[in-house]
Amino acid sequence: MGKGRLEAFSDGVIAIIITIMVLELKVPHGTSWAALEPLWPVFFSYVLSFIYVGIYWNNHHHLIHTVSHVTGAALWANLHLLFWLSLLPFVTGWVGENHYAGLPLACYGCVLFMCSIAYFVLASCLAADNEALKRALGKDRKGKLSTLLYAIGIVASLGAPWAGFAIYVAVAMIWFIPDRRFEPR
Repeated sequence: MGKGRLEAFSDGVIAIIITIMVLELKVPHGTSWAALEPLWPVFFSYVLSFIYVGIYWNNHHHLIHTVSHVTGAALWANLHLLFWLSLLPFVTGWVGENHYAGLPLACYGCVLFMCSIAYFVLASCLAADNEALKRALGKDRKGKLSTLLYAIGIVASLGAPWAGFAIYVAVAMIWFIPDRRFEPR
């Protein structure tokens, strides 16, 4: 099967995810800076999640651009990734509304952890019959490190929520620069 439909569908789902997240931002009641103060936790959780969705969209684009066709397994793996990404608006809102409390932040980390696993599964399915992609992925140290950091962030969130949040920000910073392994290919 050609990759065009998979990429178009994924782009549409990701656009909807971003739309849902932004619609969760509530308009302040008032015109002063003080009216914005209670919204900062929600806004910062939105910014982090927007960055994560952007990272996944960018890397997904590079991943799909590297292959010429997709298999049925890759279609299901892609849906698996989109499922976990679609939960980001929920956990983003929960984290922001509860001012980065431990359990919501740990659940946020669980969703990020599962997104990383799903992306790994998708990349593996696509690389199974694509030698150039297999070479580009290499040992995927950055992906494995990120998954480990998410697991650490989940545990940290339960005991020291700001430490968990700092880990999630650190992983986003690691991935903020697009993955250069794919650009030459």
